[in-house]
Amino acid sequence: MQLRLLSKTDQLLVSVDKALRAIVPHSNPSTRPLPVSSDELPKLSNSEARHVAGLMRINHTGEVCAQGLYHGQAFTAKNDSVKQAMQASADEEVDHLVWCETRLDELGSHPSIFTPLWYVMSFGLGAVAGAISNEFSLGFVAETEAQVSEHLQEHIARLPKQDIRSKEILAQMDIEELHHRELALENGGAALSPTVRRTMRWLANRMKDTAYYL
Repeated sequence: MQLRLLSKTDQLLVSVDKALRAIVPHSNPSTRPLPVSSDELPKLSNSEARHVAGLMRINHTGEVCAQGLYHGQAFTAKNDSVKQAMQASADEEVDHLVWCETRLDELGSHPSIFTPLWYVMSFGLGAVAGAISNEFSLGFVAETEAQVSEHLQEHIARLPKQDIRSKEILAQMDIEELHHRELALENGGAALSPTVRRTMRWLANRMKDTAYYL
């Protein structure tokens, strides 16, 4: 049901539910299975498993941030079509969140302990972007997805050679992130200034440095 058909109280409850599902592990059902070619788990040494878990924790955090970003943009978007586009992208990326959680479970690890903070910060950035203009908001999505794709490709290259499972998960995520970027541009996303892009990259790198370990 579209949010505009709900009362203000119901809209608030829906928003809170979405936020909790973004930050509480195992609270989302996946609509698709893991995009892997085999159910066999790769054999990793303890150090390799810790490294892969660190990378997957970063990617899980990135998906939490994506949920916060899209939810914030939908909250302040200036028309229903943009709100619906933001929510549709968020819904599609729920699978990415679940895939990362599943791989972390397989590795005997856990999401970032700062997950609630990442979500709140991203929601705020998304809300500001949505309040500025539809073009800026969609441009923000396009740049975010471009940078996420860079991170995913970097992580694929850093995974142990035998961990085909993680590589396949990240490769499918990369395909879909780039698709979301193209959709944002097709719907009128504006190019961001170099200063904004550099700031986004700096913030993303600080998140990566922290989430790898915590």
